[in-house]
Amino acid sequence: MRLLVAGADPVDAGKTTFAVGLAARLRADGSQPRVFKPRAGNDRWFDHDDVRRAAGDGRLYGKDIDRLLRAADSDASHERRNPIHRLWRPTPGETGLLGESGRTFLVDRVRTADGDEWVVNGATDLPDPLRADLPLADARRVDSVRAFNDAMRERHLPALDRLADDVQTAGRDGIALVESYGDVAMPLRGVEFDAVAVVDPGRCRIYGGDRWALARETATGDRDDGTLEIHVDRVTEMLDPRSTHDLRPLTGEERSDPDAVASAYREAYGALLATARDR
Repeated sequence: MRLLVAGADPVDAGKTTFAVGLAARLRADGSQPRVFKPRAGNDRWFDHDDVRRAAGDGRLYGKDIDRLLRAADSDASHERRNPIHRLWRPTPGETGLLGESGRTFLVDRVRTADGDEWVVNGATDLPDPLRADLPLADARRVDSVRAFNDAMRERHLPALDRLADDVQTAGRDGIALVESYGDVAMPLRGVEFDAVAVVDPGRCRIYGGDRWALARETATGDRDDGTLEIHVDRVTEMLDPRSTHDLRPLTGEERSDPDAVASAYREAYGALLATARDR
């Protein structure tokens, strides 16, 4: 079984909290879900404690994949289940190297077949603590969109394709749970999802995986070169959900307890799993 959690809001849809509760629900049902977060990122300013904790060990990962792995009781590495992680910094009033408004990327960590490789923004100065903590001596430096796109073709896309193979394999003999990033409708090429949960503040919409994939392909205009990211709203405007469920707001204490999230959102999880089994 392969399950996708996507968000209708690019920033604070509630994807991770929903996915964490789903992992706890599956574990309580006797399953051992394998959780995946293809891409993630955090901000050196807003997520400073998380960045320092990881970088202090010479690593780069975020709290989303950490929460997912803990909820699933998994001993898999953060890097294997989250092969691409980006570190940002704010640039108020400025446009970043890749056209980002108000921020720019500093470093990408990409898990390759041979281990982690690093892509560094060569058009900005890296903070000294990052230079000291992260293994960046042999990092690939990019100083233009063209150079970054070359790095993406050679590093990022193969990393995502390897993860897609892992998800396909995990779903054949167990349960694979994938959390998308931002409001991207399909984070991996070639993965056949059995059911999709689209989360935004206050609600969850459930879709069959086959219909979701067909609508996503329709939204691309039959063009899929692996780099075109279709947003969730482009897909949902073509489909009626199989069911819609209210998601009540959770306290901070509840959000920090995967089992409490599983209990609060049990109706939505039940509908998602029923949709996947009916595929």
